[in-house]
Amino acid sequence: MHKHGLIAGCALVSDTFREAMARKIFWALFGLSTALILFFLFLMKIDVVEGAMATVTLFGQTNRKMTDVNRLVRQVHGGIATFLYTWGMALAVFASSGLVPTVLEPGRIELLLSKPVRRWQILLGRYLGNLAVVGLNVAYLIAGVWLIFGWKTGVWSPGFLYAIATTVFIFAVLLTVVVLTGVLFESAAVSTMVTIGLGLMSPILAQHTIAEKLLSSEWSRWIWRALYEMLPKVFDVGRITLNLVRGDRVDSLMPLATSGLFALAVLSLSLYIFSKKDF
Repeated sequence: MHKHGLIAGCALVSDTFREAMARKIFWALFGLSTALILFFLFLMKIDVVEGAMATVTLFGQTNRKMTDVNRLVRQVHGGIATFLYTWGMALAVFASSGLVPTVLEPGRIELLLSKPVRRWQILLGRYLGNLAVVGLNVAYLIAGVWLIFGWKTGVWSPGFLYAIATTVFIFAVLLTVVVLTGVLFESAAVSTMVTIGLGLMSPILAQHTIAEKLLSSEWSRWIWRALYEMLPKVFDVGRITLNLVRGDRVDSLMPLATSGLFALAVLSLSLYIFSKKDF
């Protein structure tokens, strides 16, 4: 039984992946990633003299000391990682917003429910399949940019690759919100608005130390702290990503832990609601 459930789950993940390719979602993300890689390749320019001195021009920045090349490359890596983390995340959420509404379409959901699979397996398969589509594109894009910089500068800074893990992680967290809103409202537009809204709230809530000094009442400070602690910390994980890429110190991994707990709770709630929903 367990083996049959595992096979069915893998089939549902594969089905989601194939659907993403058929609907051109995978290929659109792949095409955009390739275009960005080619764009960075076009912008790169470097002249190395005997391996000792170099003139490195990266987006208008120039440095003539070989000992500073590594630091300069890490700084540029940090800027690129921030760009990909922010805008790549928004694009991935937008592309994933139809994840649940499409599977709930009349006729299709009845067909899926007629198969020997549990309801939670259907929804979890959609979630994991969509995560695989975006995760592969994120890895391809970041690894491609890393290879370009390593080839052009001779500096192979492994810290940039941390951006793959943190970007896929925070997308996995936000994807649980897409799933929950999709189950509740069956609307791609609502899923996008709610998820992007949470992302926009994150940098505001992250200023909780300043807010606690400015707010006049204790109850308002409590609400601010509660929202900060409960909601996914997109901004804080982005700051962790930047520190890892630049080789700076990471003071705390708590934002990763609390965001992971949020994702687990939201996904569990989604699976429960979906299993009880009438079709």
